[in-house]
Formats: sequence, structure tokens, C-alpha cells
Amino acid sequence: MTRLSGWFSGLGKATSDVLPVRLGGQSLSRSPSTPVSMAGFDKALVWVIVALLMWGLVMVYSASVAMPDNPKFARYAHTHFLTRHVVSLIVAFIVAVLAFQVPMTTWEKVAPWLFVASLMLLILVLVPFIGKGVNGARRWITLGFMNFQPSELAKFAVLLYAADYMVRKMDVKERFFRAVMPMAIAIAIVGLLLLAEPDMGAFMVISVIAMGILFLGGVNARMFFVISAVVVVAFGLMVMLSDWRRERIFAYLDPWSDKYSMGKGYQLSHSLIAFGRGEVFGVGLGGSVEKLHWLPEAHTDFLMAVIGEEFGFIGVLVVIGLFMWMTRRIMHIGRQSIALDRLFAGLVAQGVGIWMGFQTFINIGVNLGALPTKGLTLPLMSYGGSAILMNLVSLAVVLRIDYENRLLMRGGRA
Repeated sequence: MTRLSGWFSGLGKATSDVLPVRLGGQSLSRSPSTPVSMAGFDKALVWVIVALLMWGLVMVYSASVAMPDNPKFARYAHTHFLTRHVVSLIVAFIVAVLAFQVPMTTWEKVAPWLFVASLMLLILVLVPFIGKGVNGARRWITLGFMNFQPSELAKFAVLLYAADYMVRKMDVKERFFRAVMPMAIAIAIVGLLLLAEPDMGAFMVISVIAMGILFLGGVNARMFFVISAVVVVAFGLMVMLSDWRRERIFAYLDPWSDKYSMGKGYQLSHSLIAFGRGEVFGVGLGGSVEKLHWLPEAHTDFLMAVIGEEFGFIGVLVVIGLFMWMTRRIMHIGRQSIALDRLFAGLVAQGVGIWMGFQTFINIGVNLGALPTKGLTLPLMSYGGSAILMNLVSLAVVLRIDYENRLLMRGGRA
């Protein structure tokens, strides 16, 4: 019995010790040995996700409880946003459980069709009387129980499509026009539709997801840097050619100036005030002053500022630590899958890791004034039905990948 358990522990170590970061690269990188349970799925990852969801639920209520005092929201109950967030979590949990039941072979087959469906929804949201406009942006389709944002589905669809694309193009990955150009055209089409809403933040996330998967899939490093340069120049031109985007950059550089403090720099300045009030240990749960009609979008894009005010520097560090651990663990699952010769599943998991890590980085950076203001929510925590839905679906797919990895390591079939 002792010999048998030793054999299994040796097997777990062998599969987790040496894992390729990039398929097709010249070298293999070693990652620290991690004990692997040979059954089920990663329970620690599940508990971290649950912790972020529950903390987010509490903070959404804290950040939105005073909103009905504003005449704009006078007809809402104090629990309006809390109730809708709970409904979103229930719907997202049910859909995520269903997504977990779907084998990765099925996700690989439907990836192109899901991408086409996301394009159709991105077109529909621009049609008057179908797409719902808020603050000059047309990004939502009303479903009754929730407002669905097609750009959130597009992130997931592009992720699956890019992973499937790299699997199909493995033999020509060193050729720019055959390996990269078709994917670049697909992302450009998505980008044009997103910029028509407009939703530059979602386009940035999608571009980074696609580029990350291309790089991890083994695209030549020189081609990757050329693509990166083109993307940076493209985003720079978008800012330069758009008056309101250019003004947003200037407001970010000097949010306290007389010109911007009551305009485009208003959110950022009050976000910084919130962090300043929180100091090290915070003012306590529910004690935020900035959420009392000073900080706009406190329950969505600027939820982190309320966390900083109520839980202080320590609370911000805990949130960052949880997201860093979650992202690292997702990337490890992806590398493990590639080591087991499951390229599509591995690229999908790593794509989800890039998505969660990059969007969290952007949201926290915006809240702290380190990056220009962007309309991106904090994954798993901010108020927003479609964002929570697609976050949980993507993480359910990662858990499915981990589940299939463990089956293979036990000698079963995924």
C-alpha cells in the first residue's frame, strides 16, 4: 500500500514539475512542484472564486445602499442592486454548472460557431430598439431579468476561437500571412464593432487575450513583437483621432486641475480621495463617504475604491493577492494540460488566466490613478450580470480542464 501511494505521488510530481510555457519553443521551464490531488478538481481555486464572489456581493450592497437617496434612483429600493446582483449570481452559477458538464472536445468543435454568434450579437446591439444605450454607449441587450452585454460573450468566444485557431495552424505558425493575418482580420472585425458601441476597454482585453494565445501557441517571437507594435500604434491613433479620448488622457494626467476636476477627472479624483481616507486599515465596512453620491459608478467600475476606503491598504493587498493566486493557478492548469498533450485545453485555460489577470490589472490601475479611466469592471466582484455570468462560465471551463487533466493522470479518458 505504501509502495502504491509512493508511485502515485511520483506520478503527480513528474507531471507537474516540468511543464512547457510555450509549445514549440527551444527550452522548457521548470515550475515549483505542487501537490496534486488525483481526483475531483482544484478545491482551493473554487474557494478563492467563492471568496471573491461573496466579498463582491457585500461590497456591491455597501456601495449601492445609499443610491436611492439620489433623485435619479429614487424609485429604487435600497436593496435593488443587491437583489439584482444575487439574481445574476444564481443565474451565473446555474450556467457555470452546465458549462462544467461540457467536455473540452465539444468546446473545440463549437468554438468557430460561438465566435460567429458573438459577431451577430455585436451587430444586433448596434440596431436601434434592440441595443440599450446608457451614457452615450450602446452596449446592452435587454433580456428582462438582466441586461446582457455581447462584448462579454465576445471575450469568451474570441478566447475559444483563438485557441482552436492555433491548434489548426500549428504546422504553419512560423508564417506570418498564413498563421497570423487571418486571426488579425478576425480581431479587427470584432474591434470595429466594439468601437462602434463604443467599448474600447473590451477591445483592449480581447486584443490582449488573442495576442497572448498566439504567443503561448508558439508564434514566432519576432512576429509577436511586430503585432504588439502594430496594436500599440493602433490604440495610440484611436486616442489621437478622438477628441473625447484625448481629453480623458489629459484628465488622467492632471485630474485635480480646474478644467478636469469637475469633468472627466471627477471620478478619478474622488477615487483617489477614497483610497486616501482608507489609509492602512480603512474606515470600516459601510463607513465609506465617497459612495454617498460623490463617486459615480461606485458599485461597478470603481468598486475597488470603496474597498480601499472601507478596508484600507490591507484590504486592497488581500484583493490583489487573491487575484494573483487565482491567475497563477489558472496558468498552471493550462501548462499542466499542455504537458499532457492537450494543446487546445491548455491554451483555453491560459487565455482565461490572461483575461482575468489583465482585466483585474486594468481595473485596479484605473482606480489607483495609475492608468487612464476605462469602463472595465473588477472580475467576479463588480456589479454587472453579463460580466459575472461570463466570468463564471470561463472559470467553470478551467475547472473542467483541471478535472480532465486529473482523469488522464489516473489513467482514465477525458
